[in-house]
Formats: sequence, structure tokens, C-alpha cells
Amino acid sequence: MTIEIIYQDEFIIAVNKPQALLSVPGLGPDKQDCMISRLMQMIPDTKVVHRLDCYTSGIMLFAIGIEMQRALNKIFHDRKIHKEYIAVVRQWFDEQEGVIKFPMRCDIDNRPHQIVDYEHGKSAITYWQVLQRNTDSVRLLLKPETGRTHQLRVHCAAMGQPIIGDGLYGDDEIKQPRMLLHADNLLFEHPVTNEEMHLFAKCEF
Repeated sequence: MTIEIIYQDEFIIAVNKPQALLSVPGLGPDKQDCMISRLMQMIPDTKVVHRLDCYTSGIMLFAIGIEMQRALNKIFHDRKIHKEYIAVVRQWFDEQEGVIKFPMRCDIDNRPHQIVDYEHGKSAITYWQVLQRNTDSVRLLLKPETGRTHQLRVHCAAMGQPIIGDGLYGDDEIKQPRMLLHADNLLFEHPVTNEEMHLFAKCEF
């Protein structure tokens, strides 16, 4: 079991989570292997701060100790952390950049599915930029301002272009070896040292 550590000090640890690995334990004995359980074998006091979907790869930030967990939770809550993702879709629009503002909520009759709901949904904002246009795909930079569950996946699907390999909001889970969504950049101020942290995990696709 190898863990790719991007950054570590006595307060925080950042790793590059592989795709198809849960962030936290799921229901059932077959869903206990996850990023937090692996890290706790190395550092028992590791605490969860945020999550990535199982099939999303990339940077995950963890706290060491309860006080640091509270400090990092506040940074996320106050939106003082800047996250960037790489996504690949089949087609996109002619514009080079824009913003998606579809409010979202959980589909309580079809968990864990999330849906766009203008009446009852919570604010969800994603900035996007086209990085590369190919003949059969478009590479996007996605910058979520909010952190709703499945936000990037729902927003792309709601624009008519689900992320390639997304079997929940698209239709090609079987044909793709993985979902093409990766968290590649994380920028924030270290809660103890006040250092500007810029963490990067190279995208594999």
C-alpha cells in the first residue's frame, strides 16, 4: 500500500488520492478501505476535512489533530481555499470561459444522486475555462466556488455534456476505464504558519 504524499508537516498532510478509492469508509465490509483509513495507519490522529468522489483522483487535504481539523474546516466553510480540477467532456460551447450557477440538492428518492433545483436547491457556482479542444473531446479547467456534493459532475451534465466516464450522470461508465475528473490544484493559507500553500497533483489523463 503506497500513498503519494504531496505535502506533510506536523499540522496537515496532503495526498494524491487515486481514482476508485473512497475518501472515507462506506457502508458494508467491502467499503472500509479508503484514504482516511490508510492514512490513519501511518498517522492515527489524521482527520477528514473534505472529500473527493470515489472515482475522482487528485489532491485531498487532511488535518492532524482535532484543532487543525477545526481550523481547516473554517477555511473551507469561509471559501478561503481555491480548488481547480481538470475534466474532459465530449463537446463544449464556443466560448472559452464562463460560469455555471445551477442550484443543487440531493435527490432524496434516489441517493446519492444530486439534482438541479431552482426552488429548493442550494447555491452552487462553478467557473470553467476551455484548456484544449480536440476532435472528439474538450479539456476543461473547472474552479468550484462552492463545494456541493457531485457539483462539477452535475453542472457539466446539466450543461448537456457529462464528464467522460461518469456512470451516474452520463451513460458511458462501462466503456471508460475511469471518470476523467482530477483535482490538480489547491491554494490556501496555512492556518498555523500563514504561508501561502500551492499544492499540485499531476493529472494522469
